[in-house]
Order: sequence, then C-alpha cells, then structure tokens
Amino acid sequence: MDLSLAQGLLIFLLILVPLLYEWSPSFKFFCKMAFFNSWILALAVLAIPICAVRGRNVENMKVLQFMLLHIKYLYGIKIDVKGWENFPLKEPYVVVSNHQSSIDLLGMMEVLPSRCVPIAKRELMYAGTAGLACWLAGVIFINRKKTDDAISVMSETAQTMLKEDVRVWVFPEGTRNQDGSMLPFKRGAFHLAVQARVPIIPVVMSSYKDFYNIKENKFTTGTCVVRILPKINTKGLTSDDVADLADRTRQTMLSTFLQLSSTPCPASGERVGRTPCSAERETHDLQ
Repeated sequence: MDLSLAQGLLIFLLILVPLLYEWSPSFKFFCKMAFFNSWILALAVLAIPICAVRGRNVENMKVLQFMLLHIKYLYGIKIDVKGWENFPLKEPYVVVSNHQSSIDLLGMMEVLPSRCVPIAKRELMYAGTAGLACWLAGVIFINRKKTDDAISVMSETAQTMLKEDVRVWVFPEGTRNQDGSMLPFKRGAFHLAVQARVPIIPVVMSSYKDFYNIKENKFTTGTCVVRILPKINTKGLTSDDVADLADRTRQTMLSTFLQLSSTPCPASGERVGRTPCSAERETHDLQ
C-alpha cells in the first residue's frame, strides 16, 4: 500500500518524538513545560463557565485550586507541608512567599487558604483562558511599570481585605529566582500589611534544584517542602517601619529556605538571621 507524503511524515514523527524524548534532556524539558502550560490553559477553559456563574468572586479560587491540585501527580512531585497550625482561620492576612519558577503554582495551590487570592502582574490578565479564569477568581492585577497605579491598587486591596475578609498571596521578590538564595524584597506587600493592620505569614518553598532546573533543562520527579512560618504582627507599625519589617521577614525566610534546601552559605557571606547561614527559625512578633 502506497503511503502519501503526509502519512510518511506522521509515521516519521511518531518514531522520532519518543526517541528525542528519551535521548534529549532539552527536548524532554521542552515537552514537559509545554504540556504544563497547555494543560493549565485547557483546565481554564473548563473553569471559566463554572466561575462565571458567580462572576468575579474570591470563592472561585476554590474551583481553580481543585482543578490544579492533581498536576503534582502528573509530574511525580511530592509536596510535604509543615506548619499548618500557623495559618489563622478567622482574620485577613498577607502571605509572602519565595518565587522560583512557574511551578511555584503547585506549592501555592497545595496550601492556599480559604478566601486567599494572589497579587499578580497585569500581563497575566491577557494570558488567554488562564487570564480570564484568574480574573473571575478575584486575582488582583497590578501594573508594576506604573508606580501610582500599583499604589492605588494596594490601597484598594487593603480596604477590601478588611471589608470582605480576604487574604492575599504575594511574591515579594517580584520575579523568579533560582540562584539558591532570595532576591531583595520589594516593599509593596509590607506596606499593604501595615496599612491594613493585618499580620504577615511567611511561606517558604524549598529549592527545586534536585528535580527542576531551567538552566540544565532538568524536570524530573522530586519532593518540595513547604513550610508555613508563624505570623508576624504589624499592629502599631507605620510606614517608617516597613523597610525593617521587609528585611526581617526576608532574613527569617532565607534562613528557613537554606535549612529546607540544605544549601551552603552564599559566597557573599550574607548574614542570615542572627548568625551567618543560621537555620534557626525566628518569630518576629512586632508590636
């Protein structure tokens, strides 16, 4: 039986793709990330009509969370959560977390508290079906390029948190970072917490280096430890205290990150906590 050119190309691809997937780490990494992103867009198509019944509502985040929780099983990623008792149940608060890659989504969905929405860059709102699903779930979008707009959104968010009992999740580094440390924290989340007079709850995700590394095109199975740290009170603080609050929070989180990740001291000799590379957990009860 004669084969057409199209059929021949299809057979060739069906043979070539599995071989490349097994032999080429770069191709395997590309395939896994392509599926990760495509699957999220596809799940958003299913979520949109369900969320649209309520309209834009933070309760829709439960729908997204339910639909995304299974992804860790597809990739063989185990998420070990410690410190559940540190999530208070009946008050608004600001969650701050380190930001390593797009797969932070898995850890966030694993521990996302009730009525909690992320603060995200405005560009995500235009990410097709995912952007629309996020908007319906009440995700707060800010334009990082326009400081005045960002400040205005943060001010409105502070009022919403108190009036509607909403929690927010912020990545204070502002961008992804996989260098084994943490970038300096931007202060927006801390201004928000001080303005709303709500506590900050740090959440630290361990390094992905053993199973995920974009520079090495590595994406295998592995374990991520997520530790929820004790709350940091902000009552009595003013805008003058924000810089110190951000620095202390980062020191505590970085100390925990190094402990969870078994990471040696940075070459810079940066102080972490009270002593260099201290793994001691600190609780800053700022009055």
